[in-house]
Amino acid sequence: MRRIAAFICIALLMTAAAPCCRAENDMGFPSISAQAAVLTEKTTGKIIYEKNGREHLFPASITKIMTMLLIVEDIETGRLSVDDTVTASRRASTFGGSCVFLAEGEKMSVYEMLKCIAVVSANDCAVAMAEHIAGSEEKFVKRMNDRAAELGLKDTHFTNCTGLFDDGRHYTCALDVAAMSRELIKHDMIKQYTTIWMDTIRNGEFGLSNTNKLVYYYPDCTGLKTGYTSTAGYCLSATAERDGVEYIAVVMHAKNADIRNAEASAMLDFGFGSYELCSLRAPDELAPVRVEMGKNKYVTVVYDGSETALIEKNTGEIGYDIAMEECVNAPVQKGDRLGTVTVNCGGKHVADIPLVAGYAVERMGFWDIFKIIAGGTVGLNADYRQNTVLK
Repeated sequence: MRRIAAFICIALLMTAAAPCCRAENDMGFPSISAQAAVLTEKTTGKIIYEKNGREHLFPASITKIMTMLLIVEDIETGRLSVDDTVTASRRASTFGGSCVFLAEGEKMSVYEMLKCIAVVSANDCAVAMAEHIAGSEEKFVKRMNDRAAELGLKDTHFTNCTGLFDDGRHYTCALDVAAMSRELIKHDMIKQYTTIWMDTIRNGEFGLSNTNKLVYYYPDCTGLKTGYTSTAGYCLSATAERDGVEYIAVVMHAKNADIRNAEASAMLDFGFGSYELCSLRAPDELAPVRVEMGKNKYVTVVYDGSETALIEKNTGEIGYDIAMEECVNAPVQKGDRLGTVTVNCGGKHVADIPLVAGYAVERMGFWDIFKIIAGGTVGLNADYRQNTVLK
């Protein structure tokens, strides 16, 4: 009996100590204990879950999401090459926290610097890259804030490129972290770095192990960035892609790394288990619309707006109702509304997608009509002349 009681006590203690993600609502969303959290989907940007999403919080090293975004954008626009050599300044070599212990004057390629930032959150490499790109960390931070403004991140302000220091003016929020993460993973090249589990630098002499443990044990994890300081607690922006759908789970100010990882994983599980992408494009080809008195007989119809929507799984068959003009009068401007596709799923309305003119069609002038009557073609066939002029 004592042995049985001991086993029961141990089991209870293990249950109490393990990170717990209980159902928070009828849909089964996990209970989140972190101070702030967001779950969103990459393609549509739909926010599935939000807890204190606009609260200003110190982000620690998930600051480097923006740092990496600027680096990747410079690489893809040709301003920077992964083969460029970066020389560590004295200032960069003095940075502590997570680092690879750069020596003053040490040289590394942009590829290796970015790898160190993505995998081990190297503060010294982040500063070295900021100085290499902008001339100083201060100028680079200005670029970070300018880019945040361009992305509409109204609850974000950076004072450094590392997230190592909290001066009271360095902050962001879970929703803004999700938005900048979404922007970063639009660049597939970053996943070459953020999915590395273990690697080395300095010809194999210095080992790297990813601070994001989900890269190892969460199926289809694509990144993205961890953060920790005593002020920020444990932070994580986790991304995973499966069957063409990619989710972003942001956790800020969790009590420990186990809770941070468990709650991010639980949110990702919920996304994959509960939602799917629905195409907002009807399977049938769109017929062109006839243009009366136009220099072109028809105008091509194209879709406008979002291509996909995020819908709950197993909610029924998807249907597309197309309502379109049979004929319009010239002139037609590119983008003029010509109809609507209404998308339904299981009888529930999903979206209304505009159908618009794919190009402009000018109205025929006097001389165009005269040439037709006189037997000229000006690119128009006899059937068009009969139906347009002699009608």
